[in-house]
Amino acid sequence: MQICGIDDAGRGPMLGPLVIAGVSIDKKNIKKLTALGVKDSKKLSPILREHLYKKIIKIVDNYYVAKISPKSIDASVKKHCLNSLEAKYMAKVVSKLNPDISYVDSCDVNPTRFGREISKLSDNHKIKSYHRADSKFVVVSAASILAKVTRDRAITKLRKDHNLGSGYPSDSVTVKFVTKYYKKNHEMPKFVRKSWKPVQKIIENN
Repeated sequence: MQICGIDDAGRGPMLGPLVIAGVSIDKKNIKKLTALGVKDSKKLSPILREHLYKKIIKIVDNYYVAKISPKSIDASVKKHCLNSLEAKYMAKVVSKLNPDISYVDSCDVNPTRFGREISKLSDNHKIKSYHRADSKFVVVSAASILAKVTRDRAITKLRKDHNLGSGYPSDSVTVKFVTKYYKKNHEMPKFVRKSWKPVQKIIENN
């Protein structure tokens, strides 16, 4: 019995990719994840997440990570369908891993509707969709770690050339970077989400 867990990372930031990750593991091996100390990635330090990432990919039977570019995110936000974009990518993970059942962390206010959409997009695979699934199911926690580490690595790579902070709109370093870049170049870098309200504000004010 193959159990799959799926989660995202980087939905809120104004720059960098949105990452969707899934892991698939035999039901009888799920306790190995718990024994490792796997839990919701938000409750772990970056060092511990990196350490667990390497352990998780050895324990699970299969995993799949997808990065969604700011360009794709902007196109979906324009059509008011960011949730549908996530559902599409989560369905892609389900189709790749082909488990017996998948537990997903719902970004939709209506988890049942979100689960139904993923099921429909993945040839009617069995989907269980919940809010805060990453803290309820260890298999989703494992996926959350893979997603978060992938996202962090992408930001670290961008940081080699730019002082861009955490990428969150609440981070003054990030806002300063985006503002300065736009003033100088009269355009946004490819890795910035132009559809985000704080970014649009910067464009309007400059």
